[in-house]
Amino acid sequence: MGQKILFHKIIATGFGSGYFPIAPGTAGAVLATIIWYVVSIFVSPCVLIITTAVLIALFTVVGIWSTNKIEPIWGEDPSRVVVDEMVGVWIALLAAVPDKFYYPLAAFVLFRLFDIYKPLGIRKMENLKGGLGVMMDDVLAGAYSFLLLLGLRWLIG
Repeated sequence: MGQKILFHKIIATGFGSGYFPIAPGTAGAVLATIIWYVVSIFVSPCVLIITTAVLIALFTVVGIWSTNKIEPIWGEDPSRVVVDEMVGVWIALLAAVPDKFYYPLAAFVLFRLFDIYKPLGIRKMENLKGGLGVMMDDVLAGAYSFLLLLGLRWLIG
């Protein structure tokens, strides 16, 4: 039983970033951005998009599962659970160009703003039960950030 829970704790806390004492959600998003950036160094832009999409799909499914296992122990939507922030920022980063530092930075900032303020129906996603509710508000925040960043890229060129 202990090893199974350990797996879920590792996933739910974003490889431990959720234990950061100040702003654990931001710490999880920073870690996800760093992971994305490191991957971007070694792969082509096309492979980066595919890899990011795979990370989003995988961590969404495993994040819901792990959060459902952790909530009975830690309570509803505990602050240590940051896998949702990782997925959300990866969604925003789908619109980023890695070789121009301001796009990944903008993706990160836009995602955190949408995640913190929760406009445009994001807060309603928290009404979903269990891990689904924990994940879906950040998925929607990431989607809004993605769309806004795509619009900014179109305007800026």
